[in-house]
Amino acid sequence: MKTPLYARRTVRSAFAVGAAGALVLGALTACSDDAKDDGPTIELSKDAATGEAIKIGLIGSSGGAVSIPQIAKGGEAAAKYINENGGGINGHKIDLVLCNQQEDPASATKCINEFVEKKVAVIAVPLTAQGAVMLPIAARAGIPYVSQAPVSAVEMGAPGGYMLSGGSVAVLKGQAVTAAKAGVKKFTILIGDSGDAAASVGQMAQAFFKPAGIDVKVVVIPSNVADPTPQITAGLTDKPDAVTILGDTRQCISSLKALKTAAPDVPKYLIASCLDKTVTDNVGQDAVEGAKAFTTVITTGDDPTVVKYRSILAKYAPDVDPNGLAYLGYQVITSLGEVGKNLPAGPITAQQYTTALKSAVDVPVPAAPGLTFTCNGQAFPKAPNLCSTSILVSDVGADGKLSDSTVVN
Repeated sequence: MKTPLYARRTVRSAFAVGAAGALVLGALTACSDDAKDDGPTIELSKDAATGEAIKIGLIGSSGGAVSIPQIAKGGEAAAKYINENGGGINGHKIDLVLCNQQEDPASATKCINEFVEKKVAVIAVPLTAQGAVMLPIAARAGIPYVSQAPVSAVEMGAPGGYMLSGGSVAVLKGQAVTAAKAGVKKFTILIGDSGDAAASVGQMAQAFFKPAGIDVKVVVIPSNVADPTPQITAGLTDKPDAVTILGDTRQCISSLKALKTAAPDVPKYLIASCLDKTVTDNVGQDAVEGAKAFTTVITTGDDPTVVKYRSILAKYAPDVDPNGLAYLGYQVITSLGEVGKNLPAGPITAQQYTTALKSAVDVPVPAAPGLTFTCNGQAFPKAPNLCSTSILVSDVGADGKLSDSTVVN
């Protein structure tokens, strides 16, 4: 079967499927840092929902080779807060239908078909590599498919999808803008050799860095190399002004170790997977101190939306680390609550939720101070399902906390 035209165009002009998988699904080893002082929490006021329930399908990833139950727990905590403390979705209670798939086509198909049979009004998909399987089924049933972190080209461009963040598009765009402001003239991307990720990311990076007057180079790291120091050393012979690592925690560990030898003083632009405690435990906090972080969430500090996030997890998911991946489920469910704040009384249909998504403008992203989304197809027309291409750029401190966060649009 030929790849649909919208998917081929999206791959060529907007984003790399393999790269997005590396940026997101690779960072699944987030672990807790119990000694970390993340900041205050607050007592949640009581405002229980009393209206007719809205059925929302939530995709989890648990039980298979990729098992990340904390993501679904973040979504469940958000739904409990909305139902018990947040007054519901304009009064409507959330009837959350959770289906855990194992990141394989069979279980993903089973989950989406279950949602179709149960007539959910909207499907929340915090993170998955099975979007190309699930989105078309949801679209044929007329049910909107809402994801926090797009991974597949189909999620980027197929009808019926709404992506709250820009994925790798937002990362590279944000890095190019930040590099230009810092006077960077040469920028190097370190990336693994999975699929066509390197070639596709190289094409997309050119679209963002070249207009900024920055030469960008992609250095491919073979996945079967335990110590990539020789490859990285060779790739940095032109002495770039800054470097980024696009990969999972394993690749972040090996690349950051190599950079300590090959270019210890080069400024680093790091995504969330490279800031994970697993990484810093292996390479030392000094390996990331002073770096620029590119994220769609802030979990520490005193911002009210961040304090609210920590407080909701503390009450409804106390065993879950707020610094891990729970925010993905939390953000997508809480965002659906914001999108639906003008839904009418009575039963809510998938068409009504689709209309609400398309008409929502500048909706704040929970626990991401300054980020908003608008799902009108105009955030990045080459990938019309993206509701935002903005990202938070922060300084990484000696304690690993992010500070001086700014929004790059």
